[in-house]
Amino acid sequence: MEKNRSNVGALIGGTLLIAFGLLALAGQLFRGFNWGFLWPFIVIGFGALFFVAMFANGKGGAAFAIPGSIISGVGLVLLFQNITRHWESMSYFWALIIMFVGVGIYIMGWYGGDEGQKKSGWGVMRVGLILFIIFGAFFEMIFGSFGGMIFPILLILLGGYLILTRSGLLGGGKKEEAKDEGISPAS
Repeated sequence: MEKNRSNVGALIGGTLLIAFGLLALAGQLFRGFNWGFLWPFIVIGFGALFFVAMFANGKGGAAFAIPGSIISGVGLVLLFQNITRHWESMSYFWALIIMFVGVGIYIMGWYGGDEGQKKSGWGVMRVGLILFIIFGAFFEMIFGSFGGMIFPILLILLGGYLILTRSGLLGGGKKEEAKDEGISPAS
């Protein structure tokens, strides 16, 4: 087991050295290119290394999916903000970190073969997405101009989703107590 851990460390360390070497070499070869645009890819790549560790350790390394998802997701958020120059969106993008935790839990359950973890991960992802929509709509409608009609429409869709799932029309509503009436749930 100890030899496997040193192999994973060497794999991650070697990958980091190669990546930084390639970036430095590309910086020398392409001096006119704006490298400031690509820095979020370093964060994404660092998160991807956790997935390398996950696969290198087998099912026992499934927990590496959680930090891998968080770090890679934050890198994607930073890339989006770097492209759009809408840095104010970080006032609500933090809610996506909750969603990234859910993604990590889901991947951990998928890779480890645990249906309970997959279900838990899905639930955490939904909470993060709902928070993102609510806070995004609030901050964009009050303080921002990005998105225009997108966030109000997402709020309307979220409200409709909640109403439909709670009423049972989409299968997520509360089931009536069948045993109070003497009827079995299967009938």
